[in-house]
Amino acid sequence: MSYVVNAGDLTPLIAGNRFCTYADDTYLIIPASSINSRTDEIDSICTWASSNNLNLNLKKSCEIVFVDSSRRRKVQLPNPLDGIPRVSCIKILGITVSSHVSASEHVSSVIGRCAQNIHAVRIIRSHGLCNEARHHVCRSVIIGKLLYAVSAWWGFTSAADRQRLQALLQRGIRTGLCKMHVHCAQLIT
Repeated sequence: MSYVVNAGDLTPLIAGNRFCTYADDTYLIIPASSINSRTDEIDSICTWASSNNLNLNLKKSCEIVFVDSSRRRKVQLPNPLDGIPRVSCIKILGITVSSHVSASEHVSSVIGRCAQNIHAVRIIRSHGLCNEARHHVCRSVIIGKLLYAVSAWWGFTSAADRQRLQALLQRGIRTGLCKMHVHCAQLIT
């Protein structure tokens, strides 16, 4: 709570740059037109943190440059910032986003966790869990993981990602874990 109050006066130096804050996570978003302001913005954050008796933890900081992969010509990326690693994907509030604005890594992660949960529910079923309880567990655990922030990442999925998600649901239906036939597209509506 203290950070939220302190962060109220954290503002970008350049118009067009933005801060997005959630709890104690802060994201600095700089458009390509202001790319040269990165170092000044980081210095400003360090100064702000110092004046608020805080430290910028560079070990938890990273930079990601989003690239439009549909462009024909290669874009020259800026040099990395000193002390801040550049990454190709970042986890923002539990959603993994790649520098090519793709949700494929997130889909892979969700499918992996859901597959583990399907296996766990199958083990519980072998110990006598009734059908109705099994369907409730599937709905709350597996479908819940699939639906977490789906409106934020669904538009960045490819047809192959959607097929993989649908195959996961079909597996749950085949094994008797899901009560009804569910399509991925029905999950987001």
